[in-house]
Amino acid sequence: MRFRNATLFVALSIAWGSAFTAIKAGLEFFPPVLFAAVRYDLAGVLMMAYVLLTTDHWLPRDRDEWLVVGIDGLLLIAVYHAFLFVGEQGTTSGASAIVVSLSPILTTVFARAFLPHERLTTVGTVGLLLGFVGVGVLSNPDPGNLLGTRTVSLGFVFVAAVAFALGSVLTQRLDTDMPAKTMEGWSMVIGAVLLHAASVGIGESVADVDLTLEAIGALVFLSVVSSAIGFLIYFDLLKRLGSIEINLVSYAAPVVATVTGFVVLSETPTALTFVGFGFIFVGFALLKRRAIRSQIVRSRSYAD
Repeated sequence: MRFRNATLFVALSIAWGSAFTAIKAGLEFFPPVLFAAVRYDLAGVLMMAYVLLTTDHWLPRDRDEWLVVGIDGLLLIAVYHAFLFVGEQGTTSGASAIVVSLSPILTTVFARAFLPHERLTTVGTVGLLLGFVGVGVLSNPDPGNLLGTRTVSLGFVFVAAVAFALGSVLTQRLDTDMPAKTMEGWSMVIGAVLLHAASVGIGESVADVDLTLEAIGALVFLSVVSSAIGFLIYFDLLKRLGSIEINLVSYAAPVVATVTGFVVLSETPTALTFVGFGFIFVGFALLKRRAIRSQIVRSRSYAD
């Protein structure tokens, strides 16, 4: 069982980490928001087909369930991917993945905001600040040009991470009996519709798509491997490992994104890339130190 979990964890890290490289490659051929929309057209169809084949609870049944898929479709799919795809135009795959790895830290912040009786400790506050320092180091803004392409692009990616974290917390607050796969399928469908609306709203056109083999390859990889298969692995591991260990995917993904970006797109990471990632990872460890310690103790008890 442990070997199976480890294998799936590595597979998920590769599927989600290499997605950043596939996005960057596909942006050469698609307008960004339209690219995200078409990705979830395909992924939504695949996921809903799987839902219809595997569960009788394929349709949200009450107001709370529709609210959950609405929140997920808006924040986790539409807003997150719109800002991520736009942001990746001006930065590297690895840098984008590192900024997105801030999501578990931001999730903790939003959880505290929506649960007023919970407060950040001093150490937790330091962890939060280290996470933001990591993003600052990574973006390396030029004081004379704070609106430089790289800084603005990473700012868009940061907004994507905020949307993902907020959506995750709001979803957790709504306790429903809806299967995760049903929630994900409907979220993808709703998110795709919203992305298409946004694409039209900002003036993107299908005529701007250059449908080459490379474009089709990037689209299929994102829709099938990173989205449909990736989310199925994620929910399986979430049940087996819990939220703390699965959050570590956020820190394995940037490594994969950096490596695949270098191999596929010749993106060369800088020293600041590694320093920024280090700050964010240490910030996560400080914020989640108690949960990580409990998880280690639990793992040792299983081993004994």
